[in-house]
Amino acid sequence: MSEDNFTIRQIQPNDNAGVERVIKSIFPEFGLPLVGTAYADEETSQMFESYQGDNEVYYVIEKNDEIYGGAGIKPLRDFEADVCELQKMYFSPEIRGKGLGKAIILKCLEAAKSFGYKTCYLETVPSLKAAIHIYESVGFVHIDKPLGNTGHFSCDVHMTKQL
Repeated sequence: MSEDNFTIRQIQPNDNAGVERVIKSIFPEFGLPLVGTAYADEETSQMFESYQGDNEVYYVIEKNDEIYGGAGIKPLRDFEADVCELQKMYFSPEIRGKGLGKAIILKCLEAAKSFGYKTCYLETVPSLKAAIHIYESVGFVHIDKPLGNTGHFSCDVHMTKQL
């Protein structure tokens, strides 16, 4: 997949630093909490290694060997086996508004279906309005409580999509 010469592809080991840079740069930009979010997750610094299990994948958006964003699918921790989570979807300002967010979500949902998941869950914060709009546009609906055990107690927007 390529739009404006950006490529969406599976994460590689040498992408870790670029993905961590993108993820951690978003938090101060939007004034997001650093605790109880992806910012504090141990796996944020080792994203390639963190997505090598069964039925999980992480995609990055890159151009000229520079990482501009990413998103992934993993089983939802401590929950039903047929429910996955859309995780760690963050984008550098340079690529926002180009349709790449929707494209990577659709790629993740396609992978989730191929892994046999029936439902996809996500959580975010209210200030990420553009992301919430994209989630809604691809069929995610709001639910009133968190699912599973993500450890992201600072995320108070919860959504699911039937696959």
